[in-house]
Amino acid sequence: MDTLSSGEKLAIDRTKLANERTFLAYFRTAVGFIVAGMTIIRIHLFEQVEFVGEALIALGPILIFIGLYQRRKVYRRIRSYYKEEHCADYEKHL
Repeated sequence: MDTLSSGEKLAIDRTKLANERTFLAYFRTAVGFIVAGMTIIRIHLFEQVEFVGEALIALGPILIFIGLYQRRKVYRRIRSYYKEEHCADYEKHL
């Protein structure tokens, strides 16, 4: 059984952190869409484009689910890669 070198452990950490940043970017975008949609609906100057606000509000949760799906997919790919390598301490590190 191989063990992970410190470089490999750092690579796993970098990948996990990049995965978290990507999810947070999806989340931040979703919150921005929801807030922009609510603002468009609330401001009466934009009554003619109120449907855009409703669309933005609807897209917010969809973006969150896409972000969660991507995060989970990448996390599973990381785990499967190191599991295939039969590393003794991959479970401890992931």
